[in-house]
Amino acid sequence: MIKMQEHTQEKIGFVFINGAGLESRIWSKVVEGLDHPCLLVEFPLRKSSVDSRSELSLEDYVVHMKKQVDEWRTQRFVIVAHSLGGVLALRLASELNHRLAGFIAVGAAIPKNGGSFVSALPFPKRILMSAILRKLGTKPPESAIRTGLCNDLSEDQTMEVVKGFIPEAVRIYTDRIDVSIPFVPKLYVKLTKDKEFGPSLQRKMISNLSPQSVQSLETGHLPMISNPEGLKHVLLTFLNSLRNTTINTRGVGMYKHACD
Repeated sequence: MIKMQEHTQEKIGFVFINGAGLESRIWSKVVEGLDHPCLLVEFPLRKSSVDSRSELSLEDYVVHMKKQVDEWRTQRFVIVAHSLGGVLALRLASELNHRLAGFIAVGAAIPKNGGSFVSALPFPKRILMSAILRKLGTKPPESAIRTGLCNDLSEDQTMEVVKGFIPEAVRIYTDRIDVSIPFVPKLYVKLTKDKEFGPSLQRKMISNLSPQSVQSLETGHLPMISNPEGLKHVLLTFLNSLRNTTINTRGVGMYKHACD
């Protein structure tokens, strides 16, 4: 189901893309009270069996997401992508660049052109991830979810993530995307206590994205749960900065004021 907030045509909106295994409602505390159009996109076949999703490709995910955006009335928006959602967001942005006002990566995977989520990982982790996907599928054991995704969450919050984790199709991890980084203002939100995407990996993702600004949050991998107000502030600051964005004659966005 497409989740929307009441909006007007004049305002720039937000399109939220969650990471693997999560649902769009993970953003609910961030969008609560946000006075801008918000679309929390759903991944395909979320209520169906694992087997029904097993043959889906990354492109199937993007087509499903794009349909929701196409049906949304807001014409200009900023994509906000988390974790593996960064790969999907880059592919989606390439389809919707005429409506894209900005791009925010929240602890997100940003592969180089022609890369995949797995290819963006450092070599040892890349080999390990490939082996895990082949042998165990896409749902990590509870211990890995707790230590990687939920290291700074309460026990109640952690149990909700663990119980609600949904295995994805393998191909969203392995399919490659042949797209360039969008020519819009970009922000990377670095998560300083993240145990899933450590500092060196996030630095690599920042290098791949080449954002105009980097903002830090002192959270683990799920700031939309552990610090939704802090993340909301970062998003609104970025949106306000778009008013000071100029476009040079080659169409490249240049900030007059950095987000941080």
